[in-house]
Amino acid sequence: MFKRIYFWIDERLDIHDYIKKDVLDKPIPKGLNLSYCFGGITFFLFLMLASTGYFMAIYYVPSPLQAYDVVDYITYEVSLGYVIRGVHHWSANLMVVTIFLHMIRVYIYGAYKNPREINWITGVLLFCLVMAFGFTGYLLPWDQKAYWATKVGTSMMGTVPVVGEYALKILRGGTKLGALTLARFYAFHVIFLPITTVILLIGHFLMIRRQGISKPL
Repeated sequence: MFKRIYFWIDERLDIHDYIKKDVLDKPIPKGLNLSYCFGGITFFLFLMLASTGYFMAIYYVPSPLQAYDVVDYITYEVSLGYVIRGVHHWSANLMVVTIFLHMIRVYIYGAYKNPREINWITGVLLFCLVMAFGFTGYLLPWDQKAYWATKVGTSMMGTVPVVGEYALKILRGGTKLGALTLARFYAFHVIFLPITTVILLIGHFLMIRRQGISKPL
């Protein structure tokens, strides 16, 4: 049945030849090592975060009165909820490590040089987005640790000359942490940051396909 569906789609879109010639049949340099896998591992962890995050978003309520109880409900009441949240938690932590190692490998191997400067820029932007994911997601459980960590973090943003006061109000939705802060962080975490990340990832991957993998030292 699945073969029939595949052949039916392939007959109309000719995806078999495209996958074989343009995706799989691409030469790669000799001598690649484990360090070249960090980018792919980071992308895999992003997919894990997206899948588990969307599951938790079904239950989550961005309200100071309900957020903590909902997270507690997901963890202890929902079937396999503790597994989903645990995978999300550890994938987020590991992604920070793998993207950092990936950027170190790119820098040491000189893969940021001509003609890959734009790809390096998109990688740096993606690294910043990973940090933003961690910062916005940390508040969502709305416990004491998350509250005070966010208060300190946003206060640091408020010390930036000229634009600091405005940036602080934009992040918090006012001068103090509250319902608007939680709603904004949730919106950033599940809407704006994922959309921006997907756009940059598409460009990042297209440039890798276009320019090829940099050679080992």
